Amino acid sequence: MESGHQDYKKGDLVWGMTKWEEYSLVPATGMCKIEHTDVPLSHYTGILAMIGLTAYAGFFEVGTPKKGDNVFVSAAAGAVGQLVGQFAKLTGCYVVGSAGTKEKVDLLKNKFGYDEAFNYKEEHDLNAALKRYFQEGIDIYFENVGGKTLDAVLPNMRVHGRILVCGMISQYNLIQPEGITNLAHIIYKRIQMQGFIAPDYYHFYTKFLEFILPLIREGKIVYVEDIAKGLENGPKALVGLFSGHNVGKQVVFVAHE
Repeated sequence: MESGHQDYKKGDLVWGMTKWEEYSLVPATGMCKIEHTDVPLSHYTGILAMIGLTAYAGFFEVGTPKKGDNVFVSAAAGAVGQLVGQFAKLTGCYVVGSAGTKEKVDLLKNKFGYDEAFNYKEEHDLNAALKRYFQEGIDIYFENVGGKTLDAVLPNMRVHGRILVCGMISQYNLIQPEGITNLAHIIYKRIQMQGFIAPDYYHFYTKFLEFILPLIREGKIVYVEDIAKGLENGPKALVGLFSGHNVGKQVVFVAHE
C-alpha cells in the first residue's frame, strides 16, 4: 500500500513474514517481491515461499538424493511432506509416507504419487511397519515428527543413510520430550543427521523458482491447501496443526486477491 524503499513501490505484491494483522509494517529484508502472478497468490504462503524452499533445500541440498534411493517421509500429507514425496518421485526414488488418517493415506498414494503409505496410528509396531515397506532399508528419512517415529527409523536406516531433520511436531507440546533409545545406529551405520531451516537457503530462491514454476504450470506437481476463512479463525487453524486436522498447507484467507 505504501513503501519507503526504492525496490518496492505502491501496488507491488510481496510475500514474507508478518504478524497476524490486517496491515503490517515490514522491513524490506523480511519480504520478497512477487514476480509471477500466473499462479494462485496463495501459493506464496507455501509452495512458492518458505514451505516450498524448505522441501527443496532439505531434500536436494541436504539429502543429496540419487535415483533408486529409498525415501521415507513422516507427516507426509503436510505442507512440506507432500512436496518432498513428489520431488523424490521426480528423482526416481522409491517413496513411502506416514500420516494420521485414512483420508491422508489415500491422498499420498492417489494424489501425491507415493509408492506406499500407512496410517501410523493403526500400527502397533512402527519398527515392523518400516521393515515391511523397506526390506532393504532407508536411504533418506525426511523427519517431520520425532519421538517414537525417529526411534523406529534409526534401526531401519541403510549404511551411509541421511536423516534430514525438518521438524519434530510430536514433541513441541510435551512437558517432557520423549527420549530416543536407538541413537547408537548413527555410529553403526555411519548415518548423517542434519537439521536445517529455510532462511539458511534463501540464496537458492531464484534457482528454486526456476525448478518449481515449470512443474506447477505443467501440472507435474500437485499442491493441496487447507483454507480457513477470516483472520478470526487463525488461532483455531493453528491449533489444528498439532492434532493433524489440516490436509496440506494451512492457509488463513484474509482478503480477496
